[in-house]
Amino acid sequence: MNKQITEEDVIILNKKVALTSLLTHDNPLNYAKAIRYYNYTKKLKKLQVELIKLQAHIIDNKQRVIVIFEGRDAAGKGGAIRRISERINPRFFRIVALPKPSEEEESQWYFQRYINKFPKAGEILFFDRSWYNRAVIEPVNGFCTEEEYNIFMNQVNDFERMVTESGTQIVKIYMSISKKEQAKRFSEIKNNMLKQWKITPVDQKAQELWDKYTLFKDRMFENTKNNGIPFKVIKANRKQDARVEAIEYLLKTIPYDKDRIV
Repeated sequence: MNKQITEEDVIILNKKVALTSLLTHDNPLNYAKAIRYYNYTKKLKKLQVELIKLQAHIIDNKQRVIVIFEGRDAAGKGGAIRRISERINPRFFRIVALPKPSEEEESQWYFQRYINKFPKAGEILFFDRSWYNRAVIEPVNGFCTEEEYNIFMNQVNDFERMVTESGTQIVKIYMSISKKEQAKRFSEIKNNMLKQWKITPVDQKAQELWDKYTLFKDRMFENTKNNGIPFKVIKANRKQDARVEAIEYLLKTIPYDKDRIV
C-alpha cells in the first residue's frame, strides 16, 4: 500500500525517471517504489561521477586494480559490475567471467589462467567470479578433488599477498542473498525469454545444495583470517541498495583525488 503522498513526493513523481518507473513497472501504481527508484538513480549518478574521478586517478598513477565479485547464483554480481562500469572509460577497464577451463588450462597451475587476465598499468579488472570458484562452486558440485581444494585453500592467501606486494590492489566483494530471494530470481529468469540463457545446470541445483554452499562459503571467509584479504559482504536482496553499497565500498577502499575536476 502506498503511503500518503506529500507535496515533495508529487514533485519527484513528475520527474521523467520516476514517472517512467511509475507507469511501466507496477499495477496498481506503486508510488513509493517509483520515488525510491528516482532517489536511487539520482544517488547513482553522483557516485558514478566519483567513479570517473577514481578511474582517472588510477590511469594517471599507472595503478593496477582487481575487483572480485563473488556470491551465490543470481545474487546480482553482473548488475553491480554494470552500474560501476557503465560511465567510466571503456579503454581502461575489463570485465572477465571465465568459462569452464580448457583441457590445457586444467593441466596448468590453478591460478595461471586468472593471472593471464591481470590488469596492465592504469587498468581496473572486474572478475565476475574468480579463482574463488575453487573455494565454493567446485567442491560443492564435485568439480575438484578434496586434495585440489585443500591445496587452493593453503595457497590462496599467499598468492594474493604476492599479487598485492607486486603493486596490484585487490578488492573483494561478496553479494549475499537469502534462499527465498534466490528462488524468486530464478523464477523470474526462467519466465523471461531474454534471460533464460543465464540458467545453467549448476544454477538449477543451487537451491538443493544451499546448505552445502553455505558451509564452503563460511570456510572461505574463515580462511581470510589467516592473513588474507577479507571479503566485504553486501546484503543484496534489494538490488539497488546493493549496487550503491558496492560503489561506496570501492570509493572508500581505493584512494583517489576527490577534489579532481572531471
